[in-house]
Amino acid sequence: MSELKKSIVFITALLLIAGNCSAQSFQYDTTSAQQRYAVMRLSEALKQDKSATAYTIRLITESSAYAFESFSVNRNSHTINITGGSNRALIYGCLSVAEDLRNGTTLKNIQPKNEKAFLPFRAIKYDLPWDTYRHSYALSLHDTTCRDTAYWKAFLDMMAENRFNALTLWNLHPYTFLIKPKNFPEASPWNDDEMKTWQTLFHAIMRMANERAIETYIIPFNIFVTPEFAKAHNVAMDNLQHDYFVRGDTSAIIKQYTRECVTQMLEEYPELTGMGLTLGEGMAGMTPQEREDWMKETIIEGMRLANRKSKLIHRIPFSSTTGSLGITSIETEKLTRHAIEQEAAMSFMETPVWADLKFNWSHAHSTTKLIKVHGGKLYDTYFKPEPEVYKITWTARNEDFFCLRWGVPSFVREHILNNSQSWCGGYTVGSETYIPAKDYFTKDKNDLPWQYAFERQWLFYKLWGRLLYNPLQNDAIFNAEFIRRYGAQGKQLPEASSLAGSTALRIASDFDCGWDFTLYAEGMMALDTATKNVSYISVERLINQLPLDTDYVSIKDYVQQVQAGQGFDKEKTTPLQLAAMLEKDCNKALLLVQNINTKNNKALMYEVADIKTWSYLGLHFAEKIKGGVALQTYRMNGDEKYKQEAVMHLQKALEHWDTIIRITRPLYRDMPLVHLSQQGGEENRDNFYKTFHWEKLRPDVLKDVQIAAQIH
Repeated sequence: MSELKKSIVFITALLLIAGNCSAQSFQYDTTSAQQRYAVMRLSEALKQDKSATAYTIRLITESSAYAFESFSVNRNSHTINITGGSNRALIYGCLSVAEDLRNGTTLKNIQPKNEKAFLPFRAIKYDLPWDTYRHSYALSLHDTTCRDTAYWKAFLDMMAENRFNALTLWNLHPYTFLIKPKNFPEASPWNDDEMKTWQTLFHAIMRMANERAIETYIIPFNIFVTPEFAKAHNVAMDNLQHDYFVRGDTSAIIKQYTRECVTQMLEEYPELTGMGLTLGEGMAGMTPQEREDWMKETIIEGMRLANRKSKLIHRIPFSSTTGSLGITSIETEKLTRHAIEQEAAMSFMETPVWADLKFNWSHAHSTTKLIKVHGGKLYDTYFKPEPEVYKITWTARNEDFFCLRWGVPSFVREHILNNSQSWCGGYTVGSETYIPAKDYFTKDKNDLPWQYAFERQWLFYKLWGRLLYNPLQNDAIFNAEFIRRYGAQGKQLPEASSLAGSTALRIASDFDCGWDFTLYAEGMMALDTATKNVSYISVERLINQLPLDTDYVSIKDYVQQVQAGQGFDKEKTTPLQLAAMLEKDCNKALLLVQNINTKNNKALMYEVADIKTWSYLGLHFAEKIKGGVALQTYRMNGDEKYKQEAVMHLQKALEHWDTIIRITRPLYRDMPLVHLSQQGGEENRDNFYKTFHWEKLRPDVLKDVQIAAQIH
């Protein structure tokens, strides 16, 4: 208690409960924006409390007795103590009590609890809709929503509730959205009023994040400048449209400009936590050493000149060649480790440096085993010897489901526990082809409890955030949230959601994938390298594609070994075993939701519809697998019965697809999709606006049946 600050005041909130007047009071540090936020959020929840007893709720910081993000809640006769190692911990403590209240626990029945963070870095990857990495209407349509501070307030509230503690903001060239460069005003595309509007927005984002004890990082891609700067100085004239895999222009004036932008931005935004480095885009033609040197001379030097401490995310480069899409190598790993350790030793740098890697490239929602990173194989240079000044963080990208709600707690929990070695500092969760802002999916938006896209995927964020904080947390908090939202009819939804959601994981595990467009699981689509189109995964492609998960067996290899009379190791999952797993889980999910009455609850209707859609997609995939096995077997042995089996299974796959269309067509619009923005390998106006819906793919699904029927 000795560390309780002296600036404690009593705030009394009067609540009328069952005709009685019951007063709850708070003791907290009124000078702390974070504690004011914590009290405000708990006060909101107290309006639902049925307690007649008056309590004094005390927020106590005990940094010597508690780890930074650890907290406890204890109650005696008339006092509730929320104690933590930091203001962030107090926010989590207050939000934990608020969660209990929302779930029906009265203040007098609040149980003691002690919680601590498992991983220190729990971040959201957020690609802004301005100067985007990829060019698609699916990104630009969020412009108005993302300019609204009310949206950011809601999103940051969600982050705090789910215990995400870092927001990383990405675009190709962010500086001129936050500052007007003092020595290069010609670089700004905005007039004074427009610049003020942008600065008001970003100052609000930083301020609100700080109030919620959420760190903020600006992460530019490199090397890019505004078209205005390029034209004024006759540099980077070959990339005015901002493509990403382009030559790196290392002109001295671009270095100076970038360095000064970093310094000015850090000085003008004191609440900004730090910067991120990403080596690859806009750096073609440069060696790994040249890329590191450029970063040192620009972003790192700009951080030093800001005359303040900052934090750093160093995204581990994925190319060991001069190409932007090169491969990994031990030599590049050694070079990168040396650079990160040098950065961490700089006096202005707060440690640890977060050294970031993509888990299974762009498709982390596949298998919990690390198969690859961006560029290919990961060697052990970053871990041996164990680092002292940096921690590895995993980026868990989702480029596979945007429309359908998803949540498989056992997968997220296993992912974290299996990949949190002593050198691991945490995770960054998010997408590059999806922005969780405007709801551009839902047809009828009347009488819905959500406004924004991220609110539709509430379970996705709750699972990742809460389990990154404590992966040993059981499913009770997730089950309780379903009950709070949907009452008794929500009891079956957690299990049904988990069973149905496994479809996405199994598609991504069975179909080898890499960068963003190589797979879109909820649409059963993948990049066809022959046509350079992202299209429906035909039975032919499924037969020949190798799995991502090395424990899975491809259809082609399976049939070949069976025809040769060979068996399989026990740890291997054969195509027919995978099909059986899909059928078992998806049929059970459908059984669990079949009697749920959604007539008077639109939100519940969407939850159930998405569970059904995932389930029928899984059944479609199972029949497709069986059809592929039969078709390939017919090709090898010519037995006509296998041809007939192939036609039968692929016809059933079509029937399941038709069911998906019947479920989704009344609910969901044709949805803009970034994966379609480079059809034929080109960016153009037509591709910019391309949309997805399952109905659009029906002719391709039918084609599988026709292929099997016509084969000789």
